[in-house]
Amino acid sequence: MWKTPGFTSAPTVINNHSQSMWTKKGLIYKTDGQRPFSRTHAQVPFAFPLNEERLRVYFATRDENRASSTSFVELDANDLSKVLYVHDKPCLTKGAVGMFDETGAMPSWFLKRGDEIWLYYTGWNKSETAWYRLGIGLAISRDGGLTFERAYDGPLLDRSIYDQVWVAQPCVMVETNTDGTERWRMWYLSCTKIEIINNHPEPFYDVKYAESKDGITWERKGIVCVGYNEFTDAIGRPAVVKDRDLYKMYYSYRSATDFRTSVEKSYRIGYAESKDGITWERKDEQAGIERSADGWDSAMMDYCHLFRHQGKWTMLYNGNGFGAAGFGYAVQESN
Repeated sequence: MWKTPGFTSAPTVINNHSQSMWTKKGLIYKTDGQRPFSRTHAQVPFAFPLNEERLRVYFATRDENRASSTSFVELDANDLSKVLYVHDKPCLTKGAVGMFDETGAMPSWFLKRGDEIWLYYTGWNKSETAWYRLGIGLAISRDGGLTFERAYDGPLLDRSIYDQVWVAQPCVMVETNTDGTERWRMWYLSCTKIEIINNHPEPFYDVKYAESKDGITWERKGIVCVGYNEFTDAIGRPAVVKDRDLYKMYYSYRSATDFRTSVEKSYRIGYAESKDGITWERKDEQAGIERSADGWDSAMMDYCHLFRHQGKWTMLYNGNGFGAAGFGYAVQESN
């Protein structure tokens, strides 16, 4: 296990330790299917503030062949339910034939680095036996986030001795050590096995941890942050924030059986806490948000992202159909 050096700052800090309920504000955006690259889905939303007037939300969307690409909408910062602009082209599309992302490029985490924006994304690659393989790539924007170019054709992280099947959906945080050096931290999905259930290959994946000095070369030791239990067979998109001396992670989790058709088995929002960002304690009952009785997020809630907005913590999340129903938001009223 890594020695945990001191640090002086983190990019995201919550101001208190208390957990409060989230107030749902409703659906924000669902693709109308009119653009060839965006026939379905507005998946894994990520909030990227532009200024006091506009908030950009990046997301993954799919073409008629189910290939994911990255695009965005822009919202009224004073009324997040109001969409001001829908981008008419993808920012990042699938890679070349034979590459780790040849069948899709799904965004996961964006970091502002000087004049650049770094995008850690999930590359999709078809598999004849396991349905698909995933890897983690890096793309960089130098035009304010309108377009992203791959930093490398290959993945930064792929299957390994610690990640047997695939890796995906990283959350990345950069901390400053007391000596002024940077400590890059990543929480990512690690698929450990595939089981054939009802004649369909179903992946089992947990949340593992990696570190880096530069955000490019990552060290892994197989440390599991949030793992399986008697119900949980898969954990979706970890979102980590820092609360003084406490790390907080929101994620979605589900069972491996009937999760596409059964509300009891499908994705819901979970929550965990950690003192060091490595050893975590699940406290799903404190997540403070549940699926609705009816409507766009009644069957599932998944792929959330947290950000500070106008003095309050705000959560973007997907609902039914793994993002086919679009994304909405909720606000913590007392924080």
